[in-house]
Amino acid sequence: MAGHSKWANIKHRKARQDNKRGKIWTKIIREITAAARIGKSADPAANPRLRLAWDKALSANMPKDTMERAAKRGVGAGDGEQYEEMRYEGYGPGGVAVLVFCMTDNHNRTVSDVRHAFSKFGGNLGTDGSVAYLFSKQGVLYYPPGVDEDALIEAALDAGADDVQVGEEGAVEVITTPEDYVSIKDGLTAAGFVPEESELAMRAAVTAPVEGDQAVKLVKMIDMLEDLDDVQEVFHNAEIPEEAYA
Repeated sequence: MAGHSKWANIKHRKARQDNKRGKIWTKIIREITAAARIGKSADPAANPRLRLAWDKALSANMPKDTMERAAKRGVGAGDGEQYEEMRYEGYGPGGVAVLVFCMTDNHNRTVSDVRHAFSKFGGNLGTDGSVAYLFSKQGVLYYPPGVDEDALIEAALDAGADDVQVGEEGAVEVITTPEDYVSIKDGLTAAGFVPEESELAMRAAVTAPVEGDQAVKLVKMIDMLEDLDDVQEVFHNAEIPEEAYA
């Protein structure tokens, strides 16, 4: 849709994350520690979940020794906080479906903070399953406008990608299954196609455009949620116009 450039949305999200680098690092450290504990290994080569958190840390320019300390803490003798993973579902301004993934050591605090962010901007929390059915987990590799589309498409399909989507502005998204995400990312990187951004994301089959004041409120709600220490990731099915990020 005109004015709803996915690539513009990605650029705005990246800029906001860069401005919150300290907070982003705190969240990733928590994720690395939990992944090492759950996978019982501080070696990303032997722990797929840790490898994903490791890649995220590298993308955020986190020092390797910080990553290693977090992983070693995860496989320590039960020292430190024990975090529980939680998922909250709800509706944002304009009825947009929103998924919020958290890692917390205090469920009551987290649900209160998440509920407050929703209600402050005219949204509301839903029950388990109220919007999750709209989403599926996918690996997504983002390439900016100007990439050699034909060569990238050929390389991606040869690597086993599920789909390749080219936007009107020339940005390319390579879609993978969660299981093949790491191997396809590594394969494309080795072939010279280093993604500008990449992630395992919850992607909605159906999107919902929001405009005007509702779009601005939604951006503010997402920002407030992402600022919460216990919130790891926020996904939604909105098509947000570029001007709403201003």
